Amino acid sequence: MKSSANQGERILPEHLAIIMDGNGRWAKKCFMPRSMGHRAGAAKFKAITRYCSKIGIKYLTVYAFSTENWKRPEEEVGALMGLFKQYLKDALEDLLNDDIKIRFLGDTSMFSADLQELIAETIETGKTRTGMVLNLAMNYGSRAEITRAAQNLAEQVKNGALQPSEITEQMLSDHMYTYGEPDPDLIIRPSGEYRLSNFLLWQSAYSELIFMDVLWPDFTTEDLEHCLDEYAKRNRRFGGV
Repeated sequence: MKSSANQGERILPEHLAIIMDGNGRWAKKCFMPRSMGHRAGAAKFKAITRYCSKIGIKYLTVYAFSTENWKRPEEEVGALMGLFKQYLKDALEDLLNDDIKIRFLGDTSMFSADLQELIAETIETGKTRTGMVLNLAMNYGSRAEITRAAQNLAEQVKNGALQPSEITEQMLSDHMYTYGEPDPDLIIRPSGEYRLSNFLLWQSAYSELIFMDVLWPDFTTEDLEHCLDEYAKRNRRFGGV
């Protein structure tokens, strides 16, 4: 996909995914509690989301809370839940002007009743929006997502609606949380870690990957532009010549 006019003829990813990592280490570096790192990371997320919408990204997926994050200290998990609630409350008002449509990837049934209500309201409000799609991966794990897709197809086989030999890659894709969307063209991970950490494993088969040695709260639009410039130079062959 080509970028907007003010970006020239540079090729932008249609679907950009970001693993927002390094909030805790940022807080430690700044001699602050981990909760302050998450607050700084949330502020950065809002700024980067709006920037992506402005420059013409069609789909943005962010890794907000993994299935493994429940193992963190109760106080830290509680602070994250509070940030999610505040963000969704703000999003119901602020993002109306940005025309951003929010979807949720993951098992949201594990969250509190009031957070689930906010999630449902956010989804309902976004149905009429036509701008960038923002996927929030919350209580998300890719292995669990793939397992869920396989279980759904297995149930169809059990009921006689489908033969095992009829199962295709597209059918599995259609049972992922990202159904109806293109696979991510580019996945960015700040923080100096060089792994996907159970994020979009099925969808990332041909994604370009960029890892950066910068903690998420320090990630800037200039860093994002550097990644987009690097992406534009890549020769994506999808297994061909």
